[in-house]
Amino acid sequence: MKANAAPRRLTTAPAVTLLAAAIGAACLTLPASATAASLKEANAESPSADSESATTLLENARALTAKSKASTPEQAADDDTPDAGPNDLPRGQFHLPEEGDVIGKQYTVTVKDQEQTLVDIARKHNIGYEEMRMANPGVSLWVPGEGTEVNLPSRYILPDVKREGIVINLSELRLYYYPANKPGIVETYPVSVGREEFATPVGVTKTTQKVKDPAWAPPASMRREAAERGEPAPEVVPAGPDNPLGRHAILLGLPSYLIHGTNRPEGVGMRVSRGCIRMYPEDIESLYERLPGSTRVNIIDAPFKAGWDSDGSLLVQSFPQLEENSEDFEPLLNALEIIEAKTGEDGVEIDYKRVKQAIEDPDGSILALSGPQAEAPRESDENRNTATLLKNLQLKSRPEEKGDAAD
Repeated sequence: MKANAAPRRLTTAPAVTLLAAAIGAACLTLPASATAASLKEANAESPSADSESATTLLENARALTAKSKASTPEQAADDDTPDAGPNDLPRGQFHLPEEGDVIGKQYTVTVKDQEQTLVDIARKHNIGYEEMRMANPGVSLWVPGEGTEVNLPSRYILPDVKREGIVINLSELRLYYYPANKPGIVETYPVSVGREEFATPVGVTKTTQKVKDPAWAPPASMRREAAERGEPAPEVVPAGPDNPLGRHAILLGLPSYLIHGTNRPEGVGMRVSRGCIRMYPEDIESLYERLPGSTRVNIIDAPFKAGWDSDGSLLVQSFPQLEENSEDFEPLLNALEIIEAKTGEDGVEIDYKRVKQAIEDPDGSILALSGPQAEAPRESDENRNTATLLKNLQLKSRPEEKGDAAD
């Protein structure tokens, strides 16, 4: 059985154009000065409609809180700053570690206002919806309550790919940007990606054009559906607060996909789009102003990550696997292969149960498998060398050799 899935990949422009036609492509209206070529590139999928369940959740949340939501983080009720003090860099930016693969730190804040929601706090601290939900099990997203301690999962293992341009990890619901003019900096922001029936494909592309205050034309199929619900949709939604693209859009090399803002920031960090990458308005505005043309964009699906911290600890992080990319995918085997690649042929002594824990409970939390941050190893015959564990698991995955595999 294959250890790695074969995710749907970005292919040539004609194939993606057909995909866009199949889902009812919308039109991103460009300035009058746009060329014919740029107009062709601007044929975008419809990113405005959240999945029904997500829409219902958000609408119910508004009714539950019965209060007006703040339109920017600065207007939201604030919370405690991290104990370590303010970051010396702008929002979302970190110094690349001199050694290792880990940035940021996890910290907690205390809810100070009864009206404050976890979604408010998430946006203030550069965290997405699902990240916040998984980091705070048992805490109400909408009414956490004054005095509640909230975990902020702001520590990240950098994806194990080339550190260049933009990297978007679909399972993680997070974007990383390595600015070419600041080689010691990495930026990271939460994003929304395509829901299952409109999954965002993996592959390498590039940015082509940036559009400020775009107009949006809902596709005919969406207008028909809206009319059937008694909610006729306009042929064109002009720039403004009701525009689902927000105020900034960055076109990619394949015409069906954009990186853009949103008029529903509370949904950032969920799988709710029709394939586009959505960002908080303040994040896309910052990126828009600084991103050079023809920036490399690598879209990956890495539900399991491993990396070294600066103190020599081996850390891992696991996220829910996207269903559309899970065919012939063995999560535990994949995890051990990633760990072996990080540790070399000799591997390291790890607690096998901790690896299984990360796979079976993929909540994005960081676990230390070895080094100063790891817990004392539990006495067990499952505490083995990575290479040995991997070999045994590979044997077990082959039906004809199961009898020869070690327990």
